[in-house]
Amino acid sequence: ENGLDEMDKRLLEALVHKFEGRPVGVKSLSVALGEDAVTIEEVFEPFLIQEGYLMRTPQGRIATSKTYRFFGLNPNRGPQPELFDNH
Repeated sequence: ENGLDEMDKRLLEALVHKFEGRPVGVKSLSVALGEDAVTIEEVFEPFLIQEGYLMRTPQGRIATSKTYRFFGLNPNRGPQPELFDNH
């Protein structure tokens, strides 16, 4: 439906969950996914960037708000308030 294969989903999920939305270098992403860094850069990233799921920044790769919506999450990547605040 959206053109994402399993590796695309794993890569995006790692950005959102494992790295908590922080910018990630390709080497760290490579280790987390067990995939060669060159393969990530040449095979997976071009499609994800073109489709608007991923951005490359000087600090590293980040998931876009489209990625967060894909996973049913709030695209606001800022700190979330605690459910039960003790104040």
